[in-house]
Amino acid sequence: MQQSEHYNAIASESSAVPTLLCGHCRSTLSRSRIFRNEERRSNSGHCQTLALCSADDCGALNCCDAALARLDDPDELFSKAS
Repeated sequence: MQQSEHYNAIASESSAVPTLLCGHCRSTLSRSRIFRNEERRSNSGHCQTLALCSADDCGALNCCDAALARLDDPDELFSKAS
């Protein structure tokens, strides 16, 4: 995927552990590819947490802020494998 489009990650409602899904292809976003946007670069908007989709032929950049807000304990996502 060569586009610079941004998608909004989705919080999985049927998962036993906090899991985020790609807003483009609905694949599970790996915890290792979710990161805090400390620099808040202009190409990523005003998102505080970003994720890169690792699915074949996707690679979408996802803003995770809204999805993390739906979780009871967003920090739990970073402490458990997705």
